[in-house]
Amino acid sequence: MRAAIMATKIQEAPKVGMVSLGCPKALVDSERILTKLRADGYAMSPDYEGADVVLVNTCGFLDSAKEESLEAIGEAIAENGRVIVTGCMGNEAELIRARFPEVLAVTGAHQYEDVVAAVHDAAPPARGAFVDLVPEGGLKLTPRHYSYLKISEGCNHSCAFCIIPSLRGKLASRRIDAVLREAEKLVSAGTKELLVISQDTSAYGVDTRHESREWKERQVRAHMTDLARELGQLRTAEGNAPWVRLHYVYPYPHVDDVIPLMAEGLLTPYLDIPFQHAAPSVLKSMKRPANEAKVLERIRNWRSIAPDIAIRSSFVVGFPGETEADFQYLLDWLDEAQLDRVGAFRFEPVEGAAANALPNPVPEDVKEERYQRIMEKTAAISAAKLAAKVGRVLPVIVDEVGESDEEGSIGATTRSQADAPEIDGNVFLRDVPETLQPGDIVEVTIEDADEHDLFGVIAKA
Repeated sequence: MRAAIMATKIQEAPKVGMVSLGCPKALVDSERILTKLRADGYAMSPDYEGADVVLVNTCGFLDSAKEESLEAIGEAIAENGRVIVTGCMGNEAELIRARFPEVLAVTGAHQYEDVVAAVHDAAPPARGAFVDLVPEGGLKLTPRHYSYLKISEGCNHSCAFCIIPSLRGKLASRRIDAVLREAEKLVSAGTKELLVISQDTSAYGVDTRHESREWKERQVRAHMTDLARELGQLRTAEGNAPWVRLHYVYPYPHVDDVIPLMAEGLLTPYLDIPFQHAAPSVLKSMKRPANEAKVLERIRNWRSIAPDIAIRSSFVVGFPGETEADFQYLLDWLDEAQLDRVGAFRFEPVEGAAANALPNPVPEDVKEERYQRIMEKTAAISAAKLAAKVGRVLPVIVDEVGESDEEGSIGATTRSQADAPEIDGNVFLRDVPETLQPGDIVEVTIEDADEHDLFGVIAKA
């Protein structure tokens, strides 16, 4: 007699939509939340209509960012109606609830358990072996070939223009073995580029007195240089070293120690350093270190050790009390420093920031004029530095491969080691083979350049 086969009905997984705003650190928070929810039996919805609940991960760094977050919350409520708010604006729950009393819950930055609990309350999870599936390395909001690796939360600085410590707390470093284990999993899951992020990467481990943990049968300190050295030992499935890129690096003395690692090929020759300004009086008002002359000397030394090092930074123009002489000092400093990538921001008061009480605010029209001047200056520096790369053969990582045109030619968008995703330039390739895939690292010959991007073709073997 034939046994009856009983069909088991699989409970449909509730779906969660996510709107993630702000910096890469917030993006990592979003990935961790979604990974935990996926492990709890939730599916992800790409749109409002299909979601049982929508998470809005907010940014609260600037007033303009807060307004963008509030607009996103309003849109999610209008389109879906079932909304949970998290992230940096979570500490302003009263403001959010006053404007949107319909929100189901409000939690603060990196409060993962609270967010997940709120989702459980709003849409109870489906359980079972068929739905509790999480890809190796967790769920990602970035392409498969690059990943953000967050090494700490919070910040110990008290910069006059910033409220990050009040939003995310004091520095709290992750255990070195936990960071390295996550990095190893990401690389084994297909990551070809690790982007190390925090509020202050150089301060990693200060709060734990650089405690050591066992890793691969040896003791490793929670320190930026030790972390960088260990990340340089990772290998992809093909046996290649992934690119390892350092972001948010304050120029402490020990930063000098990571430059030789770049020269050895253990680290991508790239430093993202938030200088913010150069004029000593402005830096003092900002409550930031003001030894800009020594910084120039160190930059020259870094380039003597790792000639291809790319240095990116950001600067604030129109800070209260900034004079024309201060601003000209900054422009002259940039002429000396010859930074590879520069972003500039007009000063914007942020509720709760000490800078709001400073005298002599800079008029808006002057801010705008200075912003245009610094962008013109840095664009000219960038154009000259990129023009010097024409004719060289450089490694690039492929982000996107296009469709073939009428003549059968295929183009690709790639990045050199001097280009971080979404904030720096690109290397645009022509006539690539149809076998080229995102995440491939190939050698290219640079044929042309403009102010921000390079253009080339895959180098002949």
